[in-house]
Amino acid sequence: MIDLQKIKQRFGVIGNSVLLDRCLMKATQVSQTEISVLITGESGTGKDIIPKIIHTKSIRKHGPFIAVNCGAIPEGTMDSELFGHEKGAFTGAINNRKGYFEEANNGTIFLDELGDMPISTQARLLRVLENGEFIRVGSSKIQKTNVRIIAATNINLKEAVSTKKFREDLYYRLNTVEIKMPSLRKRKEDIHILFRKFARDFADKNNIPQISLTEKAINLLNKYNWPGNIRELKNFTEKISIIEEKRLLSEKDIEPHFPSQEHSLIRGNIKSSNLSEREILYKVLFEMKNDINNLKEILNSFSQNKNYKTTIIDSIDQKEDVEKDEIKLQEIEINKLNNYSVSNSHLKSEPIEETIEENLSLETQEMNIIKKALEKYKGKRSLTAKELGISERTLYRKIKYYDLK
Repeated sequence: MIDLQKIKQRFGVIGNSVLLDRCLMKATQVSQTEISVLITGESGTGKDIIPKIIHTKSIRKHGPFIAVNCGAIPEGTMDSELFGHEKGAFTGAINNRKGYFEEANNGTIFLDELGDMPISTQARLLRVLENGEFIRVGSSKIQKTNVRIIAATNINLKEAVSTKKFREDLYYRLNTVEIKMPSLRKRKEDIHILFRKFARDFADKNNIPQISLTEKAINLLNKYNWPGNIRELKNFTEKISIIEEKRLLSEKDIEPHFPSQEHSLIRGNIKSSNLSEREILYKVLFEMKNDINNLKEILNSFSQNKNYKTTIIDSIDQKEDVEKDEIKLQEIEINKLNNYSVSNSHLKSEPIEETIEENLSLETQEMNIIKKALEKYKGKRSLTAKELGISERTLYRKIKYYDLK
């Protein structure tokens, strides 16, 4: 009977998710065999822990374990690093050198970021997998090695095969057993457990009091998409441990620390794991369009000049920190609004000097409007946002931008 709790304690695995337990169970089961294993999953999900479990539980546990990050090795030196080289094989090869496959003989080699491996090197790797043979760079002598290969990648190798970026025969040779690490958004029950672990470790390391969260803050933490997975959660925890003075943090305390674009996905309750990148982008842009409509309502309340509306919308769009594709799509929407405003204004063109003067005072007008509304409701943002006809998120961004107190 496999004791998963002992495995978690030994290798520092945190979490009680069923999906995580299945991965650990599968790793333990295949460890007693000699078959190759392919570990897949998004970046930051902890794929590197699985090879260590497999090696430690295998009959090769007394042999060497070598982990190689293929993405960190320049393409020109990949063959030399993996298979070694002879003296004089290339400029700078002043001595014979053993490669990782030679060093890992009778042990295990873990090839991380396998999808970044060049096609030429993939052919050499296939030969090692099939008959344990390799040739050093600059040599013609065939050498033997007895290694178990475990590989990991965060890219879709099937798509890479279809685009000729990865060898099909190598893919099927490596993918004897696949262990797919779950993303953090599929391990909701583990998010707060991991948060507490990172908070405690950071507090102990830096000799500061540990932070904790209220119930609503925990719920917000669980709603976030976590595209960077465990790595992002750790960075997030350490950041708020330093920045926030309070040690018991509420929903409002942690909310500003989420990236704005991703946080908009929380507010809309979008399940990003079930959507494509295109669909997520459309959702984000839809919310941006709503913000534009909110600002139009402000202008309808405080200004009679239609030219003010489209100009302020333009200035706000220019401040959004979005990806290039999103900016292009925003410009299309804004141009439509501009065309609509111009076609219905029936106003003659203003002199250039007057237009410049108006543009320079727009931010001041907007700041004064928001300031007066805040004073009216004594700083209560929910009532202020309702009065202005905008969302609290937009109001918060404006308060921060204009440094209003």
